[in-house]
Amino acid sequence: RGTALQPLFKMSYSCSKVGDPHPGQPYKGGTFCAFLPDNKEGLKTAKLLKKAFDCGLTFQIKSCNGEERVTWGLIPHKTSWEGGRARNGYPDARYLREVGTVL
Repeated sequence: RGTALQPLFKMSYSCSKVGDPHPGQPYKGGTFCAFLPDNKEGLKTAKLLKKAFDCGLTFQIKSCNGEERVTWGLIPHKTSWEGGRARNGYPDARYLREVGTVL
């Protein structure tokens, strides 16, 4: 499996803004974890993911059972040590190429 970088995002409770499903309504935050290879390509991808986060592209707010909550956005992340490609499992040989295309 090798070593991995493990970005951790902690999103607090807040109020949604214009463009979200229900602007001005409170939403639930959460803790989100992802995995990247600890190598040159992984570090390059981490920098691009940081830029995406700073631009507000990493997460989105969705309605779930009548409540607003933070979820992953459209940028793919590897969020599990298991499960393979189908379940966002790490490692995935194609992931860096695919996320690089999205970013």
